[in-house]
Amino acid sequence: MTIGFIGAGNMARAIITGLLAKNSVTPEEIVLHGGQPIHYEPYAAKIGAKAVASNQAVADTADIVFLAVAPKLGVPILKTIGPTLKQRQVPIVSMLTGVSLATLEDALGSQDQPVLRIMPNVNVAINAGMTAYAANDSVAGQLDGLLDLLNVLGKTMALPEDQFSTFVALAGSSPAFVYLFIDSLSRAGVKYGLTKKQATAIAAQAVMGSAQNVLASEQSPFDLIDQVSSPGGTTVAGLLAMEQAGLMSAVIKGVDATIAKDRQG
Repeated sequence: MTIGFIGAGNMARAIITGLLAKNSVTPEEIVLHGGQPIHYEPYAAKIGAKAVASNQAVADTADIVFLAVAPKLGVPILKTIGPTLKQRQVPIVSMLTGVSLATLEDALGSQDQPVLRIMPNVNVAINAGMTAYAANDSVAGQLDGLLDLLNVLGKTMALPEDQFSTFVALAGSSPAFVYLFIDSLSRAGVKYGLTKKQATAIAAQAVMGSAQNVLASEQSPFDLIDQVSSPGGTTVAGLLAMEQAGLMSAVIKGVDATIAKDRQG
């Protein structure tokens, strides 16, 4: 199976890294094309993939095509390669932010073309990603195979398209929010004498373990807070101080701003 990528930016590379890490594909089974050769040819050579000279060449050879370009570029590209994709019945996996299945079908000139719209996050590179997806009716016979491929990268979740902006905030942008939280914990540790390296390792491990505990538990995160908090103890004191500083409100406002920006297109 040959997997094609149109666009070789950070998210495309994260997906490629995750697939190669689990030996789901070999480098020789990846073909890619990007904007300028300098942006994708050295990368292709580095990982052993095949760089091709045009989007059409990707459509001619790939069994699955990932579309990973800026949203404004996606429709013109699909209009150009659509006839080839339709003739070969190659599924298109779109990573275009804010571009609906209906718009993708219009660009392809057919509702019979298999289209899967996805929204991954950067953690797919370490096979711990979260990917939302929505499929058109024509994907039906190929959906299981496509999800098998995506599940190598972490977890997947079917979502209505009108919830994709919310997903962007909770999964796509949230790694940056979590990094900020980890760095804030780390800086507090430095304030009290730890090295930045020590403090970051402690904070990151605590966040990772806590996330795994949430996923493994049937209790809500708020219930788990109670398990860590002794009456009159240090954890309660810290939680109250964070709430007085507006931690929860700040997080919700950050999500609100992310969703609003995504909906602007």
